[in-house]
Amino acid sequence: MIKAIVFDFDGLIYDTEAPEYRAYREIFEEHGHELELAVWGQCVGTHDSGFDPYGHLEACLGRTVDRELLRARHREKFEALLAAETIRPGVEDYLKDAGRLGLRVGLASSATRAWVSGHLGRLNVAPYFECIRVRDDVVRAKPDPELYLQVIREFGIEPHEAVAFEDSPNGAKAAKAAGMYCVTVPNDVTRGLAFGSVDLRLESLADVKLDALIRRLEAGAPVR
Repeated sequence: MIKAIVFDFDGLIYDTEAPEYRAYREIFEEHGHELELAVWGQCVGTHDSGFDPYGHLEACLGRTVDRELLRARHREKFEALLAAETIRPGVEDYLKDAGRLGLRVGLASSATRAWVSGHLGRLNVAPYFECIRVRDDVVRAKPDPELYLQVIREFGIEPHEAVAFEDSPNGAKAAKAAGMYCVTVPNDVTRGLAFGSVDLRLESLADVKLDALIRRLEAGAPVR
């Protein structure tokens, strides 16, 4: 029986990923080059990809760039785009329904505690989460499973008794490596990326009620 649900944060609860990619893409376009989504996608959902967008731009240009200037420009663009974002559809309903269904609620994110906590507070959903684990808590972030395993251990349950909700291939790999169910809800940036084996893919959490999703996962049948 499923006893817990565990959320990713960036791109799943709050779409920070599309604004970040768009901001970098605009900078590349200003320099006459394209930051392809397939290239950018390798760093989505993890802090450990090693991808350096400024190094990639320099490789495209064949020269160095003023990184401090470009970091400031990226930050300005990103913050302006992020200001237009709100909590993703269906997320708050799932959090409310989890309490009604007696499910424990956790969060596992490759971002920092300050980043996650600040946005959860601004979105007024922080009290829903019993356990939050972030990259500050682990040696390796996703796709390593340790973030998810820490939440599982805190709840005192088995991995197969929990469902992870993810938006990225790196996050999905982490959840499956931890032995959990994994439901993916891609965003505009991750929708075209190649996901490995997952239990279910949804376009939006608003498409399926949590209790129906849980019943279908437990029965091993697809959610419709």
